[in-house]
Amino acid sequence: MDPVQGTLDELGTPLSDVTFVVFDLETTGGAPAEDAITEIGAVKVRAGEVLGEFSTLVDPGGPIPPFISVLTGITDAMVMAAPRIDVVLPSFLEFIRGATLVAHNAGFDTRFVKAACASLGYPPPVNPVVDTVDLARRVLTRDETPNAKLSTLARFFRSSTEPCHRALQDARATVDVLHGLIERAGSFQVHTLEELKSFVRAPTPEQQRKRHLAESVPHAPGVYLFEDERGEVLYIGKSTNLRNRVRSYFTASETRPRIREMIGIAERVRHIVCSTALEAEVRELRLIGGAKPRYNRRSRFPEKVIWLKLTTDLFPRLSIVRELKDDGATYLGPFGSSRLADDARIALHEAVPLRQCTQPITLRTRRAACVLHEMGRCGAPCEGKTSQEEYAVHAESARRAMTLDASAVFSAVSARMERLSVEQRYEEASIDRDRLAAFVRAAARMQRLSAITRIPQLVAASPAFGGGWDIHVIRYGRLAAAGVMPKGAHPTPFVASLTAAAESVIPGPGPVHAASAEETECILRWLESPGVRLVEVDGEWSLPAQGAARHKARIDLAYQRPDRPRPREGRPLR
Repeated sequence: MDPVQGTLDELGTPLSDVTFVVFDLETTGGAPAEDAITEIGAVKVRAGEVLGEFSTLVDPGGPIPPFISVLTGITDAMVMAAPRIDVVLPSFLEFIRGATLVAHNAGFDTRFVKAACASLGYPPPVNPVVDTVDLARRVLTRDETPNAKLSTLARFFRSSTEPCHRALQDARATVDVLHGLIERAGSFQVHTLEELKSFVRAPTPEQQRKRHLAESVPHAPGVYLFEDERGEVLYIGKSTNLRNRVRSYFTASETRPRIREMIGIAERVRHIVCSTALEAEVRELRLIGGAKPRYNRRSRFPEKVIWLKLTTDLFPRLSIVRELKDDGATYLGPFGSSRLADDARIALHEAVPLRQCTQPITLRTRRAACVLHEMGRCGAPCEGKTSQEEYAVHAESARRAMTLDASAVFSAVSARMERLSVEQRYEEASIDRDRLAAFVRAAARMQRLSAITRIPQLVAASPAFGGGWDIHVIRYGRLAAAGVMPKGAHPTPFVASLTAAAESVIPGPGPVHAASAEETECILRWLESPGVRLVEVDGEWSLPAQGAARHKARIDLAYQRPDRPRPREGRPLR
């Protein structure tokens, strides 16, 4: 047969001939339906050469939340004279015409562009899109970069521009990252735009070769364990349909580098069928905590949590501890690190003048007060200037903030942040923002955990797939039994039988009695899901009316954007 020369269309478009528009947006929040664009930055490049730039502030049509100003440095005053999006959008659409769009976490930016087009009556752009996050996860290993954040990749590729949450600066940094990633992709024989787009989603040879590992896995809820040739557990997961989930690891949809690496080592998949999806989720957590598989990133060390403790001294103080004790103290947490606990402690000190020294103080103690007394941050009980009764008022305020009402801390730290923002001391304000987020999130979490871990027994049900009911018995926040009641069965004997056979649970000290915080939170998510009905509650299940959850909601609402550096355990609020 005579050889046939392919057409240019079949060869694809060489990457050196592709015009890329690398762009970034700054916004007032993370929801396109509710929030607005405040800045657009874009760089047009081809063959490594910058062809043009597009940069403009945008008047969002309303106030910019203070915490967004802390993050980006964009204030209401800066956008006061800026054009509105209806003026900016036509120019931006013209700038990107005929180009391939590139963005870091492209889904976020393109959603805002499409929302703006829809609101103004423009058709959405149909440009090809390349996401540098997806590409980075395909060509870089976990040993090279711990994550795919823009700041991390910019440092790795030695970008001449440091990302700073301003649109044009971040777009310029993304250009350098894109060029570095394309160079890496070249070693995988990726030379055209078409190859680049398919490369991100293509399964590896190891994935294709090991598809048979999913053949013996059933269509049922449960837990699956990837093991190597020696039987060592490499990775543990859960699913409502084990067969479908395990199969997905051997397809193009699985693009995580560490998981593709794991599949290259795996030799078998073991499974454990569970009665319900919740049982599978809980069993997964327990197995990960026990086996600590090296390819699981989360839940490997449930025992390594930190607590902030209000001690029971004559003059209580805040102490960071690793163990809960049945000593009558008040605890806040759990935290993932000592740094987070210290952030929460500093935020609480901003509102309540507790002593910060570590030396014991008795009624006979007399020593010189530290500088905090001169600053008005401590009543100096060490000098006897604050009585035990007077100090007890401060201790009670701290206890109330930790367990019932975080408003005092929220107001005190927010007021300080506002002052710093007005003075344009954004770096200091962002530190306070992180501290407040750490405190509020921990307080909200602990209040939720404490509410259910006080209950000796709770039985709840949700509709099961195909009829019947999923029934769960929860004791002191721990899943004690799970079962599926058949359709038409009488609930009373079934529930009685399930509770009789349930695991006996002995409560422990502190707000987390008998299970890890993660397990109890899994149960709470299920209890709060649609369709769940309470069958039996032994005791009272309630949250504080003025609890920290209302402040946490504001934090979560204000910061939903992916790849923004979360303030260690959350982002600021509006």
